[in-house]
Amino acid sequence: MADKVNQTEEQKLKLLFQLQTIDSKIDEIRTLRGELPLQISDLEDEVIGLETRTGKIKDEIETFTNTSNDFKNKITESEDKIKKYEKQQMTVKNNREFDSLNKEIEFQKLEIQLSEKRIKEYKEKIKAEKERIKEIKEINKEKKAELKEKKAELDDITGETRVEEEKLVKKSEKIKAQIEERLTKAYTRIRNNVRNGIAVAVIDRGACGGCHNKIPPQRQLDIANRKKIIVCEHCGRILIDPLFVDEIN
Repeated sequence: MADKVNQTEEQKLKLLFQLQTIDSKIDEIRTLRGELPLQISDLEDEVIGLETRTGKIKDEIETFTNTSNDFKNKITESEDKIKKYEKQQMTVKNNREFDSLNKEIEFQKLEIQLSEKRIKEYKEKIKAEKERIKEIKEINKEKKAELKEKKAELDDITGETRVEEEKLVKKSEKIKAQIEERLTKAYTRIRNNVRNGIAVAVIDRGACGGCHNKIPPQRQLDIANRKKIIVCEHCGRILIDPLFVDEIN
């Protein structure tokens, strides 16, 4: 094979067609897998998302627990103050001091009631969050089971074709290495832009084998001469004549 710079247009077309033939076989193998790889990827994302949510809820529970413990400490502090004020009441010298201490005691009792209310609220929040974790874990368990099933299904499908695909991929890369970079880029761009991945189309009954639009007779002659690379005016695919395909095969 001539080097990339000195290749004739016919040699370039031959390489492009061979590349297309191999890539189409790879496409067929991957089509057998259907939507499984995407489904597996989505399930993996869901599992990660559920585990992230569980982690955030656990952080919230920890925050609620710490806040609840703060209120418990406030209750202990208020109870200590009440005991202190009650003790002081035993030694007061007048009613004014007694009443002042009594107000402090009443205030601390209100603080205890408020703290108990807050503790109860946080207990309910913690309970609700734990229920959420339980529900998420059940969902995650189901998702992991489904993921395992999908992966096993994919392994079954790809088991027989994996070796063949790897060989074809290597062949594809080997041929690409023999083609000018600008052509491989154009080829890849066309493949990515068309529905069936056919970048190199064979003329079929005077029409483009990709989009099925008619090709003018003079243009068909130019394609058959193989003096330059010609693309379909309608879909942009690289065109080759069927006689050339027979020669290549």
